Amino acid sequence: MTSGAAGPVADPPRPGEAGGPVADLPRPGELAGLPRQAPRVVVPDPDGGEVLVELLGAGPFGVEWRWGERRPTGRRELSLSIRYDGAAPAAATVRVSRSVTATGDPWWLIPGLFYGENRPADCQRVFPRFEPGADRPEEMVSARWGFRADRAATPAVLVWGDAGGTALIADEESTLGPTGLAIEHEAGQATIALLFPYREFPVTYYGSALALPARAATYVWQPGESHVLTLATGALPPDRHAYAPLLREDRDLRLPAAPIEPWEDVEQAADIAAEGLYRWHYDPDPGVLLETVGFDREVSGTNGERVDRQAMHVGWVSGIPWAAALLEYGLRRGRPEHVAAAERVIDFICAGLSPSGTFWGVWYRQSGWSQSWSHVKDALHARTLGEATLFLLRALRSRPNPAWEAAARSNLRVMAARQRADGNLGTLHHAATGEVLSWSGASGLTWVAALAESGDPDHLRAAERAGEYYASFVDDEFVYGAPEDVDLAPTSEDGYAAVMAYMALHRRTGAARWLDLARRAADWTLTFRYTYNVRFGPRTPLGRYGFATRGADQASPSNQHLHAYGLVCTAELVELSQALGDPYYAERAHETLDCFRQLLPAADGDLNAYRGMITERYYQTDCFQPKGMYLTLSHAWSAGVLLLACEQVLAATGGRRAAARA
Repeated sequence: MTSGAAGPVADPPRPGEAGGPVADLPRPGELAGLPRQAPRVVVPDPDGGEVLVELLGAGPFGVEWRWGERRPTGRRELSLSIRYDGAAPAAATVRVSRSVTATGDPWWLIPGLFYGENRPADCQRVFPRFEPGADRPEEMVSARWGFRADRAATPAVLVWGDAGGTALIADEESTLGPTGLAIEHEAGQATIALLFPYREFPVTYYGSALALPARAATYVWQPGESHVLTLATGALPPDRHAYAPLLREDRDLRLPAAPIEPWEDVEQAADIAAEGLYRWHYDPDPGVLLETVGFDREVSGTNGERVDRQAMHVGWVSGIPWAAALLEYGLRRGRPEHVAAAERVIDFICAGLSPSGTFWGVWYRQSGWSQSWSHVKDALHARTLGEATLFLLRALRSRPNPAWEAAARSNLRVMAARQRADGNLGTLHHAATGEVLSWSGASGLTWVAALAESGDPDHLRAAERAGEYYASFVDDEFVYGAPEDVDLAPTSEDGYAAVMAYMALHRRTGAARWLDLARRAADWTLTFRYTYNVRFGPRTPLGRYGFATRGADQASPSNQHLHAYGLVCTAELVELSQALGDPYYAERAHETLDCFRQLLPAADGDLNAYRGMITERYYQTDCFQPKGMYLTLSHAWSAGVLLLACEQVLAATGGRRAAARA
């Protein structure tokens, strides 16, 4: 180990960072009356470069440091002993930073939270976006951002500049309070920082286009007070994918402190999820899986009907994928009522194709079939259609049905016919004419899996062309456009679609290229997966129940809550591990199934719900709702994706199946 010590050197603070941390931070230019300088210490890195330590908002301080041994990825632990030498108490923030030269646009990564520019310029969903030289906080566009660490799947911040990159890694909390993660680009320098305690700037994102004022945690230092802060850092080669071994190593280091204790075994979890779908979401009139059902059945005085969403997507948040999971369950367990319900849902969807030959997007009780959730009139979303078709093909393996077969072939035929010469399958499709209304994003990835699994040689060739087109998104480490509700935002769901697409191509062709793309896509997907257990207040529901967050995914930088949708590619991650001879991806799949076998209501009244009601949102940070809450709505997809993963695991491990499938 190496160690050292130094005294502070006065240096002008960065704009907007002077002064003690308070509830609402001042905007740049509003710092009158606050300290004009922040002392700093330069800590040399044994492997080259330096780490800058500053105490923002206070007077003199001293630092002693100790470096740990170099790990295989190049990471070293750094222990900082910081002593405040001021004469009076002061509210202050420790800022630990590293910089790289970035004359062009830097590439940022805060796992699960920030990817490159983060929000494409033409994305209609408003959430934090990086833009060099920008300072438009009212639009959530800035060259500098600060976030609380529990927004990140791993409390780490990485950047790549002109010739390589660097990383800083910490824990969610320190003795000074919740940790912060920050990025800043100015004058050809890209800087990443850890803040103890956190500051959020230039605004605070709370899940909507209306930004909240900048916020910060507060810690008041007493004269002579000392604290030890532990972090890790290391250099990164120019390849952006260099995050993968670093985050994998970091996850392994965190495992001992992040246990998961599932409430139910896999078989019991399947029973609970299936009952939730059948008892609460299935409506035989006309044969739908209602998208959401309220936990409280008396809240409106009408048995919850005013709370329940009287609608069904054909895929994604409802529809065929989860009906197919219920079908598999019913066949395995010998439950004819579940089989009949699943068949009725699939029958209803297949009986009403759009004029263009694909499925519709959404059914509404009051108005019938309609378009997808899109600002574009008459638009159907490719990912939703593709997911419905993919799981219809899988349902056909268990239950041959001529009407289902005809619907699947119609969808496959017209989508393949619309494919652009470069392989793009389009994002938005006109329900009546079939015209492709948008080619942006990578939502067509789900169609790659559907086309590859169809068994048709022409469709396989279309899938390969599309696989080549969408490979650039995976190679760029920026996959976006899958969910209907966040437009062109990067999301964990884009990663799931990519993993399923490239594993389907590898399964059909055996080509090494598709396997490598599946591996890269899986690595990117797993950046959204929490590697630690967030600390919750003891009186919050998640704190009271001891909910372990390891294995849960951040939905997206736009939708900052934990969700279980990653269970959709459980089989593909296990298959990837087998193909690579590397157990890592299967382990990550199983930890997600472990995570979401927590908080399952096994009896009416559990979790203020009824048996089988499963939420879609667990609030691990202050976004949409206060940290520690969960959404008291059951979602069809939440029960469905858990049931799907349970069925896949049971099938792979020789789970019992019903003998009769007639």
